[in-house]
Amino acid sequence: MWYLPCLLFWVFPWVWVQSEAQQKNFPFRCLQISSFPNSSCATTEGLAWLGDLQTHRWSNASDTIDFLKPWSQGKFSDQQWEQLQRILQVYRFSFTRDVQEFVKMLPNIQYPVEIQLSTGCDVYSENASENFFYVAFQGEYILSFQGTSFQKAPGAPPWTELVIKVLNGDQGTMETLQWLLNDICPKFVHGLLQAGKAELEKQEKPEVWLSSGLSPKHGHLQLVCHVSGFYPKPVWVMWRQGEQKQNSTQRSDYLPNADETWYLQATLDVEAGKETGLACCVNHSSLGGQDIICRSHGKHSPVGVIIAAVLVVLICAGICYVVYTKKRRSYRDIL
Repeated sequence: MWYLPCLLFWVFPWVWVQSEAQQKNFPFRCLQISSFPNSSCATTEGLAWLGDLQTHRWSNASDTIDFLKPWSQGKFSDQQWEQLQRILQVYRFSFTRDVQEFVKMLPNIQYPVEIQLSTGCDVYSENASENFFYVAFQGEYILSFQGTSFQKAPGAPPWTELVIKVLNGDQGTMETLQWLLNDICPKFVHGLLQAGKAELEKQEKPEVWLSSGLSPKHGHLQLVCHVSGFYPKPVWVMWRQGEQKQNSTQRSDYLPNADETWYLQATLDVEAGKETGLACCVNHSSLGGQDIICRSHGKHSPVGVIIAAVLVVLICAGICYVVYTKKRRSYRDIL
């Protein structure tokens, strides 16, 4: 089962990083997705992130690790990366072959097969780090590497025990894995953080605006607080009435903008006519401890706007009709 060290040599430039200080919170994580539609076909793709920034990519059509940032090589030399590319070529062949062998060994497994591998590490200081290594089969978590050996996940199928026995029986693989996670990891982490420091520490202030829409509940409105253009990702958004937090605030998922900043929205369902006095409060690290407060003045109801617009149109039409009628009568009187 010698393919696993090759796997880890491929993964380790991708896998580990948080920051030299825990509060920076830049975990480095890698996701591998391998698909086996049948016994003679396989594809493998890989992605890696440092914090929220995608830094590396591995395409099934390529034997090289693609750098997605100018600093993605970290402090590794060109020679080290060339070695990784050669190992990657070996890894692809070995991983595919050994998965196919496992499928032959295990009668309960049938094609198509999907395998996901997620691995990463948080580095707290030069001598302290925390790592993870998880494997999923058909989207279900089945095993992980914990300390010095692979362990079965709770609820994993019984055949997982055979896979773990084979992996743990390879002493060379176990020693290599521990070395990569505990030694190589921190060395790469610190170099990557230094190389990407300027981009990792950037701050972009959010822009905030309000809108509203109809609620599924009769006689209610949905007030929407839009927060966009902020970086880094963590942000606090809450609707308030005076100083009272509105815990029924519903936050959307984070959505990426094209410039690598983020967008989300916070929605509050309120009774129509009672939106006055509500405010959307936003706190972000770029604001220096100050909140952005965007207040609702009861002018966001689309129903009210539509009614007002219709009334204006009707009034204008009425005036035009009266003027037109008077002019027409005057013209007839002259004749």
